[in-house]
Amino acid sequence: MIFEVKDGSFGYEKQGGRTVLDGIGFSVEKGSLTAILGPNGAGKTTLLRCMMGFLSWRSGGSYLDGKDIRELNNRELWQRIAYVPQAKGAVSIYSCEEMVLLGRSSHFGMFGHPGDLDREIARQSMERLGIANLAKRSCAAISGGELQMVLIARALAAQPQMLVLDEPESNLDFKNQLIILDTMSELTQQGISCIFNTHYPTHALQRADHALLLDKQGRHIFGNSTQVITEENLARAFGVETVIGSIETKHKIYHDVLPLQVISMDLKEKHQAAADKPIIMEVNMETRLAIIAIIVEDAEYVEKINNLLHDYRQYVIGRMGMPYEKKGLSIISVVIDAPEDVISTLSGKLGMLRGISVKTTYSKV
Repeated sequence: MIFEVKDGSFGYEKQGGRTVLDGIGFSVEKGSLTAILGPNGAGKTTLLRCMMGFLSWRSGGSYLDGKDIRELNNRELWQRIAYVPQAKGAVSIYSCEEMVLLGRSSHFGMFGHPGDLDREIARQSMERLGIANLAKRSCAAISGGELQMVLIARALAAQPQMLVLDEPESNLDFKNQLIILDTMSELTQQGISCIFNTHYPTHALQRADHALLLDKQGRHIFGNSTQVITEENLARAFGVETVIGSIETKHKIYHDVLPLQVISMDLKEKHQAAADKPIIMEVNMETRLAIIAIIVEDAEYVEKINNLLHDYRQYVIGRMGMPYEKKGLSIISVVIDAPEDVISTLSGKLGMLRGISVKTTYSKV
């Protein structure tokens, strides 16, 4: 399944027709994770609502496998795409179990009744997010964070081909943020596409294959996350000076974005009026040699690793794999010659697989 937005523009008439989104264009392929970032007021939620058809594009459109979504009937659309709105302000008389079961409504129809299979799928969705204990509680009697998890479980119960989430980590603690991020990563490994709005550039950099960065002037940039989420682009979009670095643990290396300070007028001049210049795509075609060392604890992931490496076969110049039966592990070493952002992206994707330790070592030249 391929979802596309082509030349999408939108403005609110109540705001004098001011353009919020201008010529937005991007595509999401099967099994990819796409993050949407931007400052408050840049139109992130508006973009999602236009994408899904809740708001009408002023120009351009949204397409599913080349077909304008306006040509699809509601049941066909919502069987393929599930939407998770922000939980804040939502009130419901339903129990959590009933709310999740509503995610199955596109399968049994408006006047149908859920069957045993529907109830089992709803139960599994709640267990997957660790909220089965909330099943009988009223949605009106739980916290905003708990309700956010319930709404995500409702979307999972629909068993969609694409999941669209509006700030899914909002109101969640560290543990539940990780559960949501891990769930999105696992879904993409199963071939389900995910698009999510986020206020956390680090989450986008660590998890997403692609990023769409918006600014308040209606401009955007879409591409590989490591090319879009740069210190310069974040300064221009957010007006904040950041530093992007890596944190090495025993098992993996993680990218991190650290905000330093709001860009003052003096710093704006230093950054060449960063907030006013268009965000740019940084494409460095210079390649580097690197070795990616992979230790696999679960044999079932060896095939997933092979499939992922196959997608990057044009850069792989050598690989070696061997089992270590004493520890029940598999060890894979991959030699790759590619642009640094390609190597970083591949390492990140490998690192998102459970039970896998990954380290990348670069040559000096």
